[in-house]
Amino acid sequence: MSTDEPSDNRRTFLTGATCALFAAGAAGVAVPYARSWNPSVRAKAAGAPITVDLSKISDGSMVVEEWRGRPIYIIKRTQKMLDSISALTTELRNPNSEDEQQPDYAKNDVRSIKPEVLVIEGICTHLGCTPKFRPGKDQGDFTGFFCPCHGSKFDFAGRVYKGVPAPTNLKVPPHYFADDNTLIVGADSEETA
Repeated sequence: MSTDEPSDNRRTFLTGATCALFAAGAAGVAVPYARSWNPSVRAKAAGAPITVDLSKISDGSMVVEEWRGRPIYIIKRTQKMLDSISALTTELRNPNSEDEQQPDYAKNDVRSIKPEVLVIEGICTHLGCTPKFRPGKDQGDFTGFFCPCHGSKFDFAGRVYKGVPAPTNLKVPPHYFADDNTLIVGADSEETA
């Protein structure tokens, strides 16, 4: 036996060491690669539910919050606004909200959990413009939501009028009330938040 030939023990050791280094290198590459599939903290936060304090909203006014990059309109409707909703059914394209534009708990005349609080996405269903809130006649002959880009009109429940470009009602995002003055937008209940 020549001294230049490696022994079986040495060959086994070198093979094992090479395999171990290869496995460590593969893990070193695979872990960051697998982590890159997960959404970033910023992306997770962008889709997280938002909390709105309703006590800061006066009757007949609207606040705009952002959820998932979309404007969310929260309107505290007056009794006059609520009365106008039932008076408009013949002028609306989809007064019963039969399209899937809202969760099941908002499939009612006022399209909300609590009649006095409307939560809708502030994006026109025609071309994605932002409808303007017109709470009173002092802003013209129309009250509700008006999209100035192409003339689409929506009532105080976000339902679209007949004869305008918008094809469907404004969407109602998932939401629930944590208590009388706390609205959570982005989840249907505390369990899904």
